[in-house]
This record gives sequence, C-alpha cells and structure tokens, in this order.
Amino acid sequence: MHTIRYLLVTACALGGLCLLPGTARAAQSYDNCTGFIDSVPATISTAGVWCLRKNVSTANTSGNAITISANNVTIDCNDFKIGGLAAGNASQANGIYSSSRQNVTVRHCNVRGFLRGISLNGGAGHLVEDNRLDNNLRTGISVSGDNNRVRRNAVYDTSGYGGSGAMTGILAAADIIDNTVAGVVATATATDTVWGIYASAPGSEIRGNQVRGLALTGSGFAFGIVVTRSGFTVAGNRISATTMTKGLGIDGAGADTFCTGNTVVNFTTAYHSCEYSFGNLPAP
Repeated sequence: MHTIRYLLVTACALGGLCLLPGTARAAQSYDNCTGFIDSVPATISTAGVWCLRKNVSTANTSGNAITISANNVTIDCNDFKIGGLAAGNASQANGIYSSSRQNVTVRHCNVRGFLRGISLNGGAGHLVEDNRLDNNLRTGISVSGDNNRVRRNAVYDTSGYGGSGAMTGILAAADIIDNTVAGVVATATATDTVWGIYASAPGSEIRGNQVRGLALTGSGFAFGIVVTRSGFTVAGNRISATTMTKGLGIDGAGADTFCTGNTVVNFTTAYHSCEYSFGNLPAP
C-alpha cells in the first residue's frame, strides 16, 4: 500500500497527472487561438480561432452570449461552459449565434440555459462538432444554409420553452452524423410537438444518431427523425422510447428517401414515407 501511494505521488509530481481541488483545466490546446473570449456577451468580428479558457455566463434574457459577425470563424470552447441558466425559462437569448456567415465552426462547447444553444442562421459551410448542450429551452442546435455538417454532439434535456410550437434537439440543413439527442420534453401546451432530429437539406445523410427520451403532454405528437426534402439517406440510427409513444420513429419525405439499418422502438408508427426501406428493425 505504501509503495502504491509513493508511486502515485511521484507520478503527480513528475508528470502533472493530479490537479489541485477546484482547478479548471482545458482538454484542448490554446496553440492555435487567435484570441480569447473571457466574458459574455461578446461579438467576434475577426476571422480566426476564438477560444474559451474558463467558464462564462450571462443572465441576459435577449440577444446572444456570443455573436459571430465575420466569416471563417471557429469558436473552440476547450470544453468550458457558456451558461445562460440565470436568465430563467422566459429567456429569448441564444448561446452562440451567426447570421448569413460563411464557414463557422463551433466545437468543444458546453452550452446550457438558452432559448437556442447554438444557432447558425443561413450562410454556408458550417461545422458543429463535439459539443454538449443541455437544459436549453426550445432548440439545442439549429443550423441553416448550404453544405453544413453536425456531428458527434450530445444534446440533453431540451425543455422549458413557454410558447406553443415544436421543441427540437437538432434542427439542421446538414449532414447529421453520430449525435445523441436525449430528452426533448413538451412543457407548454397540450398539443406541442417534439422532434428529436429535424433535417431539411436535400440529399443529406442522417447516420448513426441516437434519439431517446421524447416526452409529450396531452394530444401532442413525437417524431424521432424527420426529413423534409428528397434524396435523404437515413441509416443506422436508433430511436427509442421507454413506453409506447404517440408518433413516428422516422418520418421520410417520400421521394428518394432511403431508410436502411435503423432501429425504432416504442413508437406507434415506426417508419413513414421511406420510399426505399430495408434492413430496419422492427420492419415497417
């Protein structure tokens, strides 16, 4: 026992393997950072890689925590948090926002407590990857425009929006790959809709995602994955509910929608409007 303790102490001293209590440490490198975001609200108006090196938060109930007003901007949070919980459930604020920009990347961010966690509105070439979003009120990730990709994100517990309409984990015109959406809950009215993933870019790929924990009130309706345009491939996704849930596991767009190798559990209708469907469980 004394030998093991000695070895651990030596490793801490020589290799820096142990952290002092309360020490925050980034998981990524700062080597490529153009500059740092040390408080919010903040506006990024210069291209480059803009990094967090600590947690930041705001109680503002409108506007954006981070506004991107330039093209070719990367926000790298280094696994630190952008917090908006202090604004409460009436907040109309966004966590990270851009409008009509080109080539925005958001990675390694923990975003919580906003109306929309990440909202990249229009433009093209956006990449949203390796983020964790939780306790956002209406939408975890929203991306529109052309030629975008949303991958390897975890979107948890999207709920609390006080207005009517849909609650959505990921709402994107993009290839949507290897994400987890868990917990999208209708809280306002009895007829609210919940969407795990809502995809709108024709010809895109929706692959390897997990959707679970969609919860309704009253006469609402749940959709695990919805595609709205032609030419989609929906492959290798798992959509599940703990108990039988009123709604559609996968709702295709009909024309040239390929649904292959998916698993849907506990939805009243597993598959709808998949023009080509094979290798799915249970069978449509």
